[in-house]
Amino acid sequence: MVLDTPAISLLVCTRNRAAYLPACLAAISAMTPSVTWELVLIDNGSSDETPELLRTFAESAPFPVTIVREERRGLGAARNAGIAAARGGLVVFTDDDCYPAPDYLDRYADVFADPAVGYAAGRILLHDPDDYPITIRTETDPRPVAPRGFIEPGLVQGANMAFRRHVLLRLGGFDPALGPGGRFNFEDLDMSSRASLAGYAGGYFPGPVVAHHHRRRLASDIAALKRSYAEGRGAYFASLLTRGAPRRPLARHLWTALRWKSVTEIVLEVVAAVHYLAYRIVRPSERPLRTMHERKVVAC
Repeated sequence: MVLDTPAISLLVCTRNRAAYLPACLAAISAMTPSVTWELVLIDNGSSDETPELLRTFAESAPFPVTIVREERRGLGAARNAGIAAARGGLVVFTDDDCYPAPDYLDRYADVFADPAVGYAAGRILLHDPDDYPITIRTETDPRPVAPRGFIEPGLVQGANMAFRRHVLLRLGGFDPALGPGGRFNFEDLDMSSRASLAGYAGGYFPGPVVAHHHRRRLASDIAALKRSYAEGRGAYFASLLTRGAPRRPLARHLWTALRWKSVTEIVLEVVAAVHYLAYRIVRPSERPLRTMHERKVVAC
């Protein structure tokens, strides 16, 4: 079933998560949006049963589904593949281990009813209380960010964020070097900060809600994730310096953060910042978005 002009495109990227995908897809199917919408599923080179699972789901879904296969590994590249296939004016992103609330898309429609908003992030709850309380954001008060405002780490998270499609296209999409599977893990912060620096308002809005079922409980898993976040923050701060971001709020945030960060975190951030700057000297730019004929797209 194909819809001509959906208001919203919901994008979910996945890689080798066949065991967990059914729960996510069931939650998406249980949504009750009043807006027109489509689902875009991006398979980022899976080698398990994910491709067949996606095809089977698409064949029986009562809403439009597009499946995209992106062989280039990395969440930035996968998100770009979804953007190229999306047709909605508003592009919403969640992860394959998240469960959107029934009114998820309607609440994003409410946020973007303000024409000044170019990007937004929503609330992320912990689905399983036995999981470690990380990769969540539970505040119930909005945190708007003015154009060219500083976006602090954690304010916008890829598990629950949205952009106007024309903003993504104008800015060239996500940097394919960024995101899990890429070189640096901060594709969500990078994209939202670029939107802010381009003059768009946005921020955190608690209305759109997802529950995150990340299943991380072992100390080794948490340590690895925290290390990844520290490295991502360092690269993010370095990227802001290269893009002419307002220095005062950035300096204020860094000074405040030094009070609670460990020496290990500081070292990781500094090393990642240097690594990012060196990488950008060697690779100053990449072509983020490819056209539709350059990728395999299956529309259902």
